Amino acid sequence: MVGDNTNSEVSVGDNTKERSPLLPIRHERDFFVCDVFDAALKGDSASMEHPIFSLSKKPDMKTRRYENGASWAEVRPGAKGLATVFDRDILIYCISQLMAAVNDSRPVSRTLRLRAHDLLIATNRDTSGRGYLQLREALERLQGTQIATNIITGGKETFDLFSLIDRARIVRESREGRMQEIEIVLSDWVFQAVEAHEVLTLDRQYFQLAKPLERRLYELARKHVGQQLSFKIGLEKLRAKCGAQSTLKEFRRLLQTIIDADQLHDHMPGYGFRLDGDMVEMRTKSKLPSSTERGVFIRLSEDAYALGRNYAPGWDIHRIEAEWRAWIDRKKISPLHAQAHFLAFCKRRGKYPGFS
Repeated sequence: MVGDNTNSEVSVGDNTKERSPLLPIRHERDFFVCDVFDAALKGDSASMEHPIFSLSKKPDMKTRRYENGASWAEVRPGAKGLATVFDRDILIYCISQLMAAVNDSRPVSRTLRLRAHDLLIATNRDTSGRGYLQLREALERLQGTQIATNIITGGKETFDLFSLIDRARIVRESREGRMQEIEIVLSDWVFQAVEAHEVLTLDRQYFQLAKPLERRLYELARKHVGQQLSFKIGLEKLRAKCGAQSTLKEFRRLLQTIIDADQLHDHMPGYGFRLDGDMVEMRTKSKLPSSTERGVFIRLSEDAYALGRNYAPGWDIHRIEAEWRAWIDRKKISPLHAQAHFLAFCKRRGKYPGFS
C-alpha cells in the first residue's frame, strides 16, 4: 500500500512467492445478475488520468493538489477521509450500468437505484455483514470527498467544487441491518463523462487486484498504452500520477516488487511493466514478444476500427484487437489482408453480448 504510514506501505509491498497475489474470486459467474454480466466495466477516463483516489487503506486526511499541464485538481477529504481506490469500485459499477443502458439505447440519468448485493457480487466484495458495513463507509467517503478542479470532461472545461457522488440513500434495509437497495446520485462531472463516452473498458480481473498501487498502475496503463505497443514514463512522474505519498526510493521498491510478482504469477491483467533506471515502460501483454518481434506488426486504419465497432456493438474495439493479435500470434498467422481478417474477427465477437 502507498500511503502516509511507512509501515503500511511495506506490508502491502511484500509478496509471498508461494501463492498468487490476486484476491480469490469470491463469487461464481452464475451468481451475476444478467445486467451486471452483460455490462462492460467502465471507468471515467479523467479520473484514470488524475490521481483522485487515495492509495491508503487507512483514513487519509491529507488534502492533495495535482497539476498536469494546464489541468489541476485539489482533492479534499471529508470526515471519513479521502475516497480510496477500492471505493472507486462503486463508481465503476454505476458507470458500467449506465454505459450498458446507453449501448441498449435506453434513457439514463444521474440517479441510480441498485441492489447492494448485486454491487458486492459484481465487484468481488465480501457479502457478509462486514461487506455491507464497508460499502456504507465507502459511500460516505465518496460523498464526503470534495474536488476543486478545471479537468475537462465532455469537451467542457470545468472550474468546480463537487463531490464524487451527490447523494447516497438506503432505500430498503433488512431486519439484520444490511442494505438491500441503495440510491446513488452521481455528480454532474462523472455523468458528463458518461454522456461524452469518455470511458474505457476494464478487465474483470481488476477486482482481484489486492494492492491499491496495482489497481492504479493498471488504470494508468489502460489509459496511456491504448493502440501503442508500449508507453514510457519517468518514475517521478508515474509516482505523481499514482498519487503515492511514499518517497521516490520506496515507490521504486514497491513498483519493482509488483513487477517481480507479475513475472512469477502473471497476475497483472493485460499489461506488463518494466523498470529501467528512472524510466518505466508499460506494455500490452498480448503484444509482447509475438508478431512484433517477428517483424510483422500490423497497423490497423481508423476505418477498420470504425467498422469493427459497428460489427461488434458494445465491445471495446481495442480489447478485441488485442485478442485478435494474440490469436494470430498463437496460430502463427500472417494474414494477407489484415484489415478484412480483423473485421471478420469482430463479426464473430458481435454475435455475443458486448462485455469484456
